[in-house]
Amino acid sequence: MSVIEKKLKDRSDSKCELCGNEHDLLVFNVAPNTEESLDQSILACSTCIDQIENPEKTDPSHWHCLNDSMWNENLPVQVVSWRMHARLKNHDMLDMMYFDEETLEWAKATGEGEEEDENKIIHKDSNGVILQDGDSVVLIKDLDVKGATFTAKRGAAVHNIKLVWDDANLIEGRVENQNIYILTQYVKKTK
Repeated sequence: MSVIEKKLKDRSDSKCELCGNEHDLLVFNVAPNTEESLDQSILACSTCIDQIENPEKTDPSHWHCLNDSMWNENLPVQVVSWRMHARLKNHDMLDMMYFDEETLEWAKATGEGEEEDENKIIHKDSNGVILQDGDSVVLIKDLDVKGATFTAKRGAAVHNIKLVWDDANLIEGRVENQNIYILTQYVKKTK
């Protein structure tokens, strides 16, 4: 058992921080975060995690627990509760939740709660985080730049990106003082 898992079990009294289940508990990192930490993870049961990660499996009757978990004192639990209320379109409950700007940005990072427009083009990075004009990203792979004499190196920061309005898989940014097009699957959004 990791140190974080032990602290999360202590924090939650060894219960799922969403539904209260005491079985099949796992550490769940709240996206877009990928590392376990007390400030960015929750202890959740496998049922909750499966439904969070697979929207098509969402069972609204399971999520009555959100009426309690949304008031949890721990921010990651509140963020997941907000996302599930948004997915279930519980707008009355969403209106009761107050987040500062940074926390609300974290809650919206996965796109839950976005009004669905089947014609709307949404740009997402390699982790599924929604990208917007002006964001900063880093390259997660060395990329050969067609028509140029350099390779965009992994880890290179690209600031103030521009979304390609008609292609969800492309963004535009400056690398080594040249504007280039970059496939969104090769970038990761930074803060």
